[in-house]
Amino acid sequence: MISNAPDLADHLERIGVLKMPALKKAFEAVDRADFVPESQKENAYADEPLPIGEGQTISQPYTVAFMLEQLQPLEGERILDIGAGSGWQAALLAHIVGGKGRVVAIERIRTLCDFGRRNVSKYNFIQKGIVDWRCGDASLGAPDEEPFDGIIAAAALENDRIPAVWLDGLRIGGRLLFPISGSLWKWTKRAGELFDKEEFPGFAFVPFVKNHDR
Repeated sequence: MISNAPDLADHLERIGVLKMPALKKAFEAVDRADFVPESQKENAYADEPLPIGEGQTISQPYTVAFMLEQLQPLEGERILDIGAGSGWQAALLAHIVGGKGRVVAIERIRTLCDFGRRNVSKYNFIQKGIVDWRCGDASLGAPDEEPFDGIIAAAALENDRIPAVWLDGLRIGGRLLFPISGSLWKWTKRAGELFDKEEFPGFAFVPFVKNHDR
């Protein structure tokens, strides 16, 4: 039975989804139990999505590990985390990029934004300036922090309606991870508007909504 963060990391490594040593260390150090509501504490290490309120979820550990493995974040990089929700993914990223890196995390729903900020603050990532936590519409990007080495979205877009500011905000060689219609997509920027594109089917996400008034 999985009963703590290191056990969860071992489980994800054992089933073959967790491979990067730095990512495994992040999963061991950043406890998912610190990012779920009190009512879900006993389920914190279950490999399944859990409700966090407002119709949103903290993603399944398998999915988070898969997406971050595709993103390939490195120490010192600058990452944009879209639909930051509980803050767990932002904290995992912060652990990897470290003090020389930067994670800009954006959540549109005010109650969840406050929830996520409190969770990430437990690890002092915001206080240290590694995480810039924002409440607002992530479709507007974060032009003041560009260019990004990676952009990751945890909510499903409609068709190919990718905000242009996300594409423009990537440096050459930067990676964009986002879901559309049951598939996860990875776009790697090669030059200007030229991207290498990879599809990974079989994923489900809550829809992405451009609204920062709630």
